[in-house]
Amino acid sequence: MIAVVVLTHNRVHLLRQCVENVLARASELATEIVIWNNGSTDGTADYLESLVDPRIRVVQHPENIGQNAYAEAFRLTSAPFMLELDDDMIDAPAEWDRSLLDAYEKLPVVGFLAANLVDNPHDQAARVMYHERPHLYSTVVENGVTLVRGPVGGGCAITSRELHDRVGGFRQQRSEVFWLEDEAYIADIEKLGYSAAYLKDTQLLH
Repeated sequence: MIAVVVLTHNRVHLLRQCVENVLARASELATEIVIWNNGSTDGTADYLESLVDPRIRVVQHPENIGQNAYAEAFRLTSAPFMLELDDDMIDAPAEWDRSLLDAYEKLPVVGFLAANLVDNPHDQAARVMYHERPHLYSTVVENGVTLVRGPVGGGCAITSRELHDRVGGFRQQRSEVFWLEDEAYIADIEKLGYSAAYLKDTQLLH
């Protein structure tokens, strides 16, 4: 039902928390999990090879291609819903993925639905949302779902394969390792009349 992709590079201490505190709390709806190792040299490869969850597929890529790996990794999956998950998402409530999918299916004009962020003063995105630019965000209720509207990032976000395919998938920018592929995807779906939002009551620690 849901294909989850995690990209990682030289952050095994965070990846371990992501696997144990986020992926392990996903529901049975997360039928495919791809963890793409972008050429890490810090023990990430050995840690990934130790994982026994049958849903997890590990890709040990020889070089760091950064955010461009999302496009490559999702091509390895077939589930009708697709979820980006940052390797530094380190805590989540039980069945967070089910909450995202249930809400997504009730929101016909939302094409990219992200989990909300815990107010963490050590995280830049959370500081912007809660302290530096809170005026950019507003809480709304749409089709019975409580959302936060404002600038949306893809730290943990779901979209449909149907919409993904209609816009040509996640873009790649080979000249860059880290760039805002989520922002580019949102721009692409907006051209088709879709929007992005946060699911207010499903909060992950970033």
